[in-house]
Amino acid sequence: MPAAPRFTTEQDPADWCATIAILFLALLWWRLGIPSQIYFDEVHYVTAARHYNEGTRFNPEHPLLAKSILAAAIRWLGDEPLYWRVPSALAGAIGLFALGRLVWFVTGKRLVTLAAMFLVASNFLWFVISRIAMLDMIMVLFGMIALWLAASAVRLPHQGRWRLALAGVAMGLALGAKWSIAPLLLVPGLVFLVCKLRDHGWRGLYRRTGGAVPGITLAEAGLWLGLVPLAVYWLTYWQGFFWAKNPIDPFDPLGWHAYMLQLQDSVTRPHPYRSVWYEWIGNWRAIWFLYQDVDGAYRGILLIGNPFTMLAGLAALGWCLWAGFRHGRSDALVFAGFYALSLLFWALSGKPVQFYYHYLLPAAFLMVCLALALDALWRRRDRWRWLAPATLLASLAVFIHFYPILSAGPLCCGRPSFEYWMWLRSWR
Repeated sequence: MPAAPRFTTEQDPADWCATIAILFLALLWWRLGIPSQIYFDEVHYVTAARHYNEGTRFNPEHPLLAKSILAAAIRWLGDEPLYWRVPSALAGAIGLFALGRLVWFVTGKRLVTLAAMFLVASNFLWFVISRIAMLDMIMVLFGMIALWLAASAVRLPHQGRWRLALAGVAMGLALGAKWSIAPLLLVPGLVFLVCKLRDHGWRGLYRRTGGAVPGITLAEAGLWLGLVPLAVYWLTYWQGFFWAKNPIDPFDPLGWHAYMLQLQDSVTRPHPYRSVWYEWIGNWRAIWFLYQDVDGAYRGILLIGNPFTMLAGLAALGWCLWAGFRHGRSDALVFAGFYALSLLFWALSGKPVQFYYHYLLPAAFLMVCLALALDALWRRRDRWRWLAPATLLASLAVFIHFYPILSAGPLCCGRPSFEYWMWLRSWR
């Protein structure tokens, strides 16, 4: 049997990726059951999970999978705050590992991979959203697995068929958790089509050779990356087909989705924490998930991006675009494109009320752009090289500084304590 082709001379850091993910999970687990009550959007999703365990409909405006996983955790482990949040915590840690694998298979660079995971873990958003019973982190978990498997199919074409097939399954599961991932799920299929046309022109529509994964025809790719995700996605509604009251009609997917869209567009009442995409870019508008006297102390959970890396990431995004178009760095263009695509979804979305947590995916890809720029800086071996490790240390230092108000830690001075972390008036 021929040896697997190598796409990089560097050693795969899979063991270090797993180590970082395990350490991140341990950090998530600390005080995961605090607050010992429902907070922020848990009121929607924990309630929905309880209804699902009773076989009744609730919160039909979102897909069912993430809420069904939450319902399973409550059913198997218990109806307590710690157990509500276990699915998000596990998804956050495994999703971070999957992100690292995606970065590795796109870049082939150890330093970029490990730095990207470190920056995402210390960027606040991934951490905070991994500690609350919401839909987003479960969506991100399956989305990152899908992109990882699709990228690895390109790098390991001798394993391309089963990797594309599993990528299609993961795509359907991601979409079944939340729709926000949809634009990114189009990328693998579009890349496959473009590569076939690049290598064979219009004959690439039926040629087996060439393309992103040699040996796979466009029709077969359409099966794995198109039909399989759609079939898996609709199967994630299985529980809803058997609700005791007002079940979903399994033979009317279009009608059900029209109903879901109608419900989502009906939420138009202004919310004090609403924001828009250009405010997310500047890290301008925070959300207070929690700030009250609970569990024996004043505690807060603030959702905002790491003030240092969010701004440094914008500079790195500019570098990625420059390196990509000027020097042909395809890896830089991939992650800059992921950032732009996931942000453009919200910029063009007709959803009338949006929140900062919708920046979760763009922010993660922004941190990968920063890791790419730091790797380039480190490899220059000039007097500015020190900025690469200094940036990682600064990211960690700012995370540690904000940690009490990211993790529901007890605040020492009562109600006014939050002012210590309010660097901008708009964060209040």
